[in-house]
Amino acid sequence: MESITKNRQSLDTLRAMVARAYGPDAVPDGETWVEELGHGWFNVVYKLTLADGRQVALKIAPPPDVEVMTYEHRAMRTELEALRLVSAHTGVPVPTVDYADLDHDLVDVDYFFMPYVAADNLGVVRDELGTSDLERYKAALGAANRELNTILGPAFGPITAPTYPTWRAAFTAMFDGVLDDGRRRGVELGRPYDEIRAVLTAHEHLLDEATEPRYVEWDLWDGNALVRDGEIVCIIDHERAFFGDPLIEVGFAGLLTSAFGDATAFARGYGRGPLTGPEEIRRQLYTLHLALIMTIETVYRGHTDPGQYDWARERVDEVMTALTRGRPTA
Repeated sequence: MESITKNRQSLDTLRAMVARAYGPDAVPDGETWVEELGHGWFNVVYKLTLADGRQVALKIAPPPDVEVMTYEHRAMRTELEALRLVSAHTGVPVPTVDYADLDHDLVDVDYFFMPYVAADNLGVVRDELGTSDLERYKAALGAANRELNTILGPAFGPITAPTYPTWRAAFTAMFDGVLDDGRRRGVELGRPYDEIRAVLTAHEHLLDEATEPRYVEWDLWDGNALVRDGEIVCIIDHERAFFGDPLIEVGFAGLLTSAFGDATAFARGYGRGPLTGPEEIRRQLYTLHLALIMTIETVYRGHTDPGQYDWARERVDEVMTALTRGRPTA
């Protein structure tokens, strides 16, 4: 996926980064040792083959002069903390960090190295799988997500600085940040911004049902799961994590709207039963928040294909209609 947030580097800079992380003897010759992995939507990621044959992955934060959305600030530091938490408190397979550089003296952004995992991206191969195999993977994602949600935080909000005493306060700040991002760049949402904000105001009291600040992965979809021999061997891309309400997890987005896919297998693996009435409204607020992000981010990332923008704006309209009529989407 192409995006102006991808911070590509020259071969000379990549060699210097390898030397710093693994030592000068690890620096390979020639040009064929570098391969960009193109599945990501935000950071640039390289697969590198070192001089001794080891394969590693290098992830580099966006250029400092490229404006990102509010929740994406310091995203790589969020991911590093998420990897630490998940490794320390769960058995969910995530990458280990070989080396992280946050000093900005070699390149002017954060970056880190991790071992390369030789496996298939579920988001890429899912169309080649049979229904039973895909449902098994979806259920496994649900089970992994449930385990991630067992991590408790000290408060709600970003995992690097959880400062909100309630989930209502944290989610309201997140929601307002997205709307502010859209206003700043003049993104057309199909509905007035004040009307969208009023829908949150009308229902925000229901957010108080979430009383425990739990680790939320928030981006555990097919494209962030690596699979091999019928098993999920690694979960990648943790830069969206925060402490909040597990019902906001993207795997639950399909519970009330088919536009986000069928969530049945994910919910079964998670052990999630039917939603209550108040939970349905909370889930709709979370879907609205996600649809707003997916609409607005197309401007920040410089998309030239209108496909995502058009699709996401339709979701904004659908969820707004459902919330104002008091019923789930179809």
